[in-house]
Formats: sequence, C-alpha cells, structure tokens
Amino acid sequence: MPRYFVTLIVAVALFMETMDSTIIATSLPAIAADLGEDPIALKLALTSYLLSLAVFIPVSGWMADRFGARTVFRAAIVVFTLGSAACGFAQGLGDFILFRMVQGMGGAMMVPVGRLVILRSVPKAELISALAWLTVPALMGPVLGPPLGGFIATVFSWRWIFWINIPIGLLGIYLATRFIHNFREEDVPPLDVKGFFLSGIGLAGLVFGITVIGQPLFPAPFVAGLLVVGAIALTLYVRHALRTPAPLLDLRLLKIDTFRASVLGGFLFRIGVGAVPFLLPLFLQLGFGMTPLKSGLLTFATAVGAIAMKTTAAPIIRRVGFKQVLVWNALISASFVAAVALFTAGTPLAVILCLLLVGGFFRSLQFTAINSIAYADIDEKDMSKATSFASVAQPLSTSAGVAVGAFVLEFERLGRETHEVLASDFLPAFLIVAALAASSALIFMRLPRYAGSSLSRQAHAVGEPEKTPETV
Repeated sequence: MPRYFVTLIVAVALFMETMDSTIIATSLPAIAADLGEDPIALKLALTSYLLSLAVFIPVSGWMADRFGARTVFRAAIVVFTLGSAACGFAQGLGDFILFRMVQGMGGAMMVPVGRLVILRSVPKAELISALAWLTVPALMGPVLGPPLGGFIATVFSWRWIFWINIPIGLLGIYLATRFIHNFREEDVPPLDVKGFFLSGIGLAGLVFGITVIGQPLFPAPFVAGLLVVGAIALTLYVRHALRTPAPLLDLRLLKIDTFRASVLGGFLFRIGVGAVPFLLPLFLQLGFGMTPLKSGLLTFATAVGAIAMKTTAAPIIRRVGFKQVLVWNALISASFVAAVALFTAGTPLAVILCLLLVGGFFRSLQFTAINSIAYADIDEKDMSKATSFASVAQPLSTSAGVAVGAFVLEFERLGRETHEVLASDFLPAFLIVAALAASSALIFMRLPRYAGSSLSRQAHAVGEPEKTPETV
C-alpha cells in the first residue's frame, strides 16, 4: 500500500471536519427559520462546536497512546458521523447545540490523532510532502464551506448539510479499519485528570469568550468573566504541568526550538490568516454588492492555489531551508492579505483571482512548513503529546483572528448613524490582521540556520555534513 494512501484517508477526514465547521455559517438563517429560533441564537451552534474542540483536543494524544491510534481515529469518525446525522434530525435549539457538541468531540479526536497516524506511518524524510496533503483540505474547507452550505440550503434542505457526512464517514471507517495500523505505546502513564479539567476549563473559557466578543449573544460582563476564568484556569494548569511527571499538555516540549517556533509563530500567523475566511466574503458581498455565489467562486481561487502548492512545497523547503521559508514567506503571505484591502469595485476580476490564487499558494506553503517543522526534533515517544499540544493552539488562534477582524469592523462604524458596513471599513481590518501574520517572522527569525534539517535534507543539498539545531 502506498504510504500516501494513509495520508489521503486522514486528509479526507480532515476535509470533512474543516468544511463542516464552516459550512453551516451561510445556512444559519434557513436553520433558524425552520426551527423557529432567532438566527443570532443559532450562533451558539458554532461556539458549542469550538467549545468541544477546546475541551477534548488535549486528551486525544493520551487516548491514542492508551487505546491505539486506529481505534481512536475510527471511533472519532463514528462519533463525528453520528453527531452529524443527529444534527440533521434536530427539532429545536437545545438538541441542535447538543448534537453540535457531539460533533466537536469527534472532531477533537479526529484531527490530531489523524496527524499522529501520519507521523508514525511516514518516514521523516517524506514528512513534508505528506503533511502538504493535509494543508490542502484545511484551506479548502473554509473556502468551500460557505458557498456549498448556501447552495444546499437553497436547493435542497439545510438538513442535508449534515446528512452528506454519513457516506463519507462510513467510507472513512472502512478505510481506517482496512489500511491504518493501530499504533500504540506500551507504557502509558495514568490520565492527568486534574490537568484535563484545568486545561478544559481554561481553553473552553478563552475559546468561547473570544468567539462571542462583540456579538449580542451574551452581556459584556459575562464574556469578560469567561475570559478571566479561562485565563486563571490556564495559569493554574501551567503551575500544575511544570510539577507533574506526565502532564496532559507537556509544556517542556516548548524547550525544543523547532516545536516552540511552530506553536508560537504558527499561533500569530493563524490569527492573521484565520480572519481572512471571515472578512473576505463580507468584503465582497457587503462592500461590492456581490452575491454569495459570486464571492464564493472568487474565494475558491485560494483553494486552487493551495492545491498547486502540494507538489512544490517539499522541493522549495529542501532547496531553501525551513528558516528562510518561514521568515520570508510569512512576510510574503501577509503582503497578499494586506493587498486584499486595496480591492475596489473597479478592480478587474482577473486581478482579484490572480492575487487570491497566488496568496493561497504562499499561505499553504507556510502552513506546510509550520506543521512540518513542529515534529522535526520530537522523539517518537513524545509524538502524541506534540500533536495534542500543536492542535490546541489552532482553534484558539483562529477564533482570535475572527474576533480581531470583527472588532475592527465594529470600531470603524462606531458613531455612525447607520450600522451599515462600508467597503472602507475593511481596509484597517485587513491591514491589522496582515500585520499580525507578518509578526510571526520575528519568532521564526530566532530559529537556528539548519533548523528542521532532518526533514528538509537542506544540509545534504548544499554539500555539508548534516547539522541539527543542537550542533549549530
């Protein structure tokens, strides 16, 4: 069996999860009308999903070590598929939110454990190319989700948004059973129960609080309380983790240069880039009066750029090296985000398509480099801990990116007689999130010259003996 077939199985599961998390955004009005609820209240369906991710991602690595990667990955697909099917049968707001939380439990296990399967199935020398395949669905999901959700809700019924996951899930269960090896550790420490509760409360408070900032779902004091409780719980977790031999999220991994750069630099980069799927459709529709279908077709160009990247990422990184790619490509990617702010109603569609296409390529290259270098110097026994740790930062950074974009838009229309969002409001929003993405280069600049050489083989390519971050 080709090694990349395992990567393809995991990529399909990841695509299902990332697309589902965004596909309902454009269908909320239709869902609200059918359930007889306020569309604003349906936003809880989005935040409840992120809440489950925040709580259950930290424990995914321990479960994979304890019960086996294939067992947990397959069970995660089952839970996600059952939750998806149940969402399609929801009759009210309460059960709809509950079923979305069940989906989130499955998604929290599916993505990091799927990445762990790849890390333990593919040799390090081939890891860049393998993880490049995972970057494509991660970028395509947020792009395809909104227009596809609107199409299904308009032509069929919003319930089919969830039911289409059933055949995909069944196929994933079969393929995982047939082709994925059940990797597991022999000596697994007991579950860090205290760490599970502290990290769950802390991450849930921050993710949920950041997500609802600026929305009329909850009063401001309640949102502030969520953020404070989340921050306190995470502070207590840090103290606990540094004193515990086997913490759920091992902060000692941050002592490794490559892993620390991936987590911290990736966090900043995702804050900036994570706001784009939220800002761009609004910019095209509210600013230029485009239809959801037309804006969806334009934003699809970023996914095309991501697909074009998958065959070129590994050669580029091996030729240039991780550090140079991460530093300079962070600035290049940020510049393409900032360039979107210069679009006007008179900008030719060909220019918009070209910028989105090329920008999607560079962003996908950056994600591939960030995700790959995280595991360059991680020992085999720590892979499960590393995947859980790296996965925790993603929903938090993406939520923060959306919150930053929404906050800037709200600030721009303060004092305006009408609450209408103008095209000019998006200029500072895109510039600010682009600056945040660019700031990640400061983190990557601290990497040693040959960081990640075990993956990129850069040292061999230039005719020098292989050097590792420890020997440079």
